[in-house]
Amino acid sequence: MSRRLSVAALAAALALAGCGGGNNKKAANTGTETAGTKPAAAAPPAQKASCKAPSTEGSSDIKLSPTKNLRRKPRIPHQSGNAPGSLKAQDVVVGHGVAANPGDTVTVQYVGVRFRDGQQFDASWNRHQPFTFPLGAGQVIQGWDKGVAGMCVGGRRQLTIPPDLAYGAQGAPPDIAPNETLIFVVDLVKVQKG
Repeated sequence: MSRRLSVAALAAALALAGCGGGNNKKAANTGTETAGTKPAAAAPPAQKASCKAPSTEGSSDIKLSPTKNLRRKPRIPHQSGNAPGSLKAQDVVVGHGVAANPGDTVTVQYVGVRFRDGQQFDASWNRHQPFTFPLGAGQVIQGWDKGVAGMCVGGRRQLTIPPDLAYGAQGAPPDIAPNETLIFVVDLVKVQKG
């Protein structure tokens, strides 16, 4: 098994171990409309939420990916200085499509590197396959659940994730050491409303 598959398998196992006891049932669509009746008028569209990342103090010290073309795998510049102690979410490209909220199922393309040396440990781009997950369900690291929320389709966001919102003291050997700060560049490809 390749290193990336090992990391992905470990990440999935850790995510599954970390969630449980929650009720993930969704209401079924009852389809009560019958032939010859008109559907009820749709509710007015809600005001569109901002697709920009929330302002995070100290983000100016983080070098952003210069790659704005969403058809190309992003390059993440090597960082210098100390890793931040909190989640830093910074938009490289602000999307204008549907916003991702907890409870939605999202599809993303991503690249992940270690903050300390810029070494890539995983990338959906390398598999030519986007990654889909339920946002806010604890099936990915907390930094993703928090950092992807609020993105809009067509956006590219760089997430600098401290260990307590990533793999913590256990890490994800061999590629992610204990207490490792990670950087991901995430492209939001699709949102299926929950």
